[in-house]
Amino acid sequence: MKKFLLLVALFITTGKFSSAQYWQQRVKYTMSIDMNVQSNKLTGKQKLEYWNNSPDTLTKVFYHLYFNAFQPGSMMDERSRRQGSISIPGVGRDWDDRVADRIQHLKPDEMGYQKVLSLTLNGRPQQFTVYETILEVKPDKPIAPKSKVVFDMDFEAQVPLQIRRSGRDNPQTKVRYSMSQWYPKICEYDTEGWHPVPYVGREFFGVWGDYDVSIAIDKKYILGGTGYLQNANQVGYGYETPGSKVNRPAGNKLTWRFLAPNVHDFAWAADPEFTHKSKVIRDSLTIHLLYKTTTASNAEWEQLFANVEKAFPFIEKTFGAYAYKQFSFIQGGDGGMEYPMITLLSGPGAWLHELLHNWYYGMLATDESKYPWMDEGLAQYAVHRVQLYMNNSPDFVSATDYMNYFQTIKSGKEEPLITHADHYNTNFAYGTAVYSKGAIFFEQLGYIVGSQVLDKILLEYYKQWRFKHPSVNDFLRVAEKVSDIKLDWYKDYWINTTRTIDYSIDSLWEEGGKTNIRIRKNGIMPMPLDILISWKDWRKEVHYVPMSLMYGIKPAEDTVTVRKVYEPWKWTHPTYVIQTDGRLADIAIVEIDPSQRMADTERKNNRFAW
Repeated sequence: MKKFLLLVALFITTGKFSSAQYWQQRVKYTMSIDMNVQSNKLTGKQKLEYWNNSPDTLTKVFYHLYFNAFQPGSMMDERSRRQGSISIPGVGRDWDDRVADRIQHLKPDEMGYQKVLSLTLNGRPQQFTVYETILEVKPDKPIAPKSKVVFDMDFEAQVPLQIRRSGRDNPQTKVRYSMSQWYPKICEYDTEGWHPVPYVGREFFGVWGDYDVSIAIDKKYILGGTGYLQNANQVGYGYETPGSKVNRPAGNKLTWRFLAPNVHDFAWAADPEFTHKSKVIRDSLTIHLLYKTTTASNAEWEQLFANVEKAFPFIEKTFGAYAYKQFSFIQGGDGGMEYPMITLLSGPGAWLHELLHNWYYGMLATDESKYPWMDEGLAQYAVHRVQLYMNNSPDFVSATDYMNYFQTIKSGKEEPLITHADHYNTNFAYGTAVYSKGAIFFEQLGYIVGSQVLDKILLEYYKQWRFKHPSVNDFLRVAEKVSDIKLDWYKDYWINTTRTIDYSIDSLWEEGGKTNIRIRKNGIMPMPLDILISWKDWRKEVHYVPMSLMYGIKPAEDTVTVRKVYEPWKWTHPTYVIQTDGRLADIAIVEIDPSQRMADTERKNNRFAW
């Protein structure tokens, strides 16, 4: 009996029963880097403290060696050139123009590589095998569950010419170094095992932990990066405490030391001609801006301060509080790419999308390879919400995302959202699915559960899953609990298939002084329906038909317009009849989904005008 009471007390003090079922690995990186700006090579020492919080004994360990993708004949090279052989009508070659066939033309001093020179585990030398962008270690002693080990590594790398995201000497921006995916990074291990995903094209997945990174580089170079600069008064360049004297050490190099707590990656950029400015936009949050005027003017770059200051209160209110004390916009990369506490931008135009990634990627770190739409699509949806707020616009639906989605359906190239990021047959299908169809998932979810309920879902999702690795099922469970609506059917149709939605107004007739309206389901995917009836005397009614698999109804979003709620439409049935009091001749308009949040593929048949 005492043992039972002790077990009950343990569950009470530790929180939910389910919390004990979730675990994730933990890391601490300590790296000392020496960068040679003449040879574009770096040497590094890495100490990796690794906590195996899993119940499993680990007989293998994997690292990413991302720079090895930038070599002729690599998987990235072959895949990109293969995409270039595919032509999409109205689009052209399917390859990413930033990569195209450039890798195969790299000269030896232009290629990228990461070489592990030595590796020890708890002080014991380890053997390892390199499979291009993946390094495999078979520890001489397996790593026990619930234990900590220490890997020590010496490595060197050559920074490639800018090809994709990372590299040097970008021809458009002229930025010297965009340092992302630049160090040997341990792969994620979770309930599905190791994730040694080769670097073929896109998306990342990393272990939560702490970073202590020291970078020695030519002292003319100005840096920005993940984390908090620890020696600002030695570095200067606008980082120093206001009014203090900068005391740079003697020599040709300057060491920059960053600490980054509770992140899953570390990125930085450097250039001798960066302009660095900063602004405190609220208590304990500083925005850093590092840029050159190669793609935009000073005024365009510095407008970001005002934009962020205006957007931040709404972002935090809607999606959750930003957890760190700094964020940096840094010119670099090849377009826009997110990393913890920073984004690399070729120009200021994509600032909002990349900023919002520090929620959906930065603090809610889904497996981007497996669920890229949960990162890109949710950031895209969030952009629409913030733009709505900043422009003081009425309710807003991104017409572009719906148009892109419909275009892909008509092209015959659509692939389901469940597809792994690297395994979409075309970049065209990937872009539409992950960004547009992903954003529609959330916009349409608001249609299903109600827009105010969706807001509650997003905040609860943030509350429960920040600093973790949520999956689509984790998100849906939050959504179901908050909305009290079953949503597994929505995932099964929208994520796992390419089945489409199409409802139409079939017929109207008058009977006994009442008007009957038959709705027909032409598409395979079932949905609940909002049907608006507008009368010639300006009266309006909403007729709401829930769908049987929901086992619930959404609350009224418009508390002014009269709403009639019906019995659920069984998804097996092709038609449904609604009825209103009044003569058919007195009706002006009948419209299915007047908000147009439902991705109905043929909207022309959604509306009847008398």
